[in-house]
Amino acid sequence: MESERCGAMGSATPKRLRGNVRKDSGAEVAEFFEQAISELQGLSAGLNFGAVARAVDTIRTALGRGGRIHVTGVGKPEHVARYAASLLCSIGTPTTFLHATETLHGSLGQVHPRDVVIAISNSGNTDELLSTASAIKEQGTQLIAITGDPDSSLAQLADLVIHSPTTREGGGLGLAPRISVLGQVFVIAGLSVALEIAHGLTPEEYSRWHRAGAIGLAARKMANGRRPARKPHRR
Repeated sequence: MESERCGAMGSATPKRLRGNVRKDSGAEVAEFFEQAISELQGLSAGLNFGAVARAVDTIRTALGRGGRIHVTGVGKPEHVARYAASLLCSIGTPTTFLHATETLHGSLGQVHPRDVVIAISNSGNTDELLSTASAIKEQGTQLIAITGDPDSSLAQLADLVIHSPTTREGGGLGLAPRISVLGQVFVIAGLSVALEIAHGLTPEEYSRWHRAGAIGLAARKMANGRRPARKPHRR
């Protein structure tokens, strides 16, 4: 796994990274938080809610004809896609994660023309994802793109585009995907809210899908007409 590979590199960590944390790191982290909040506020203000509504209609139409939803991405968006599949399943939208590169090596067989694929990419020009998107379109499957560039190649291939713009990533170099990933999660979470409402999801249904844990307990209490007790503040 990626995290294991990264951990295995500890012995090769440059000496300049092994010393004490810079004293001003707290200020740098605070600056990053400010940038992230500003970017997410801008995303919220500029989000095309009409596109989100059309995505909900597209997904519900596909489900109505027996289709499923798939989510894919390359790099950090792959992890967002995995989260999206899990989240959408939890609110009654049958969704699977679609591995972008494996799609070109046989996994395309899990995608049917009646399905919908959501492809996530900040640049919208990642070669591996574009090859996958092209194969998906050749199947006759509908494609929804979540991208930071509405004029990208992915956007041109897609049937529907949800623009997720971010101008900064934060950090010393400003290169590692950070704020763009937050924006993608932001959009996916918002889409899940719209789907939950459109589905008319009830506490009884939610509790059936969440048989264990604190969330399941809260859902069962709601289903029984009892409001979940608020957790006491820890001092």
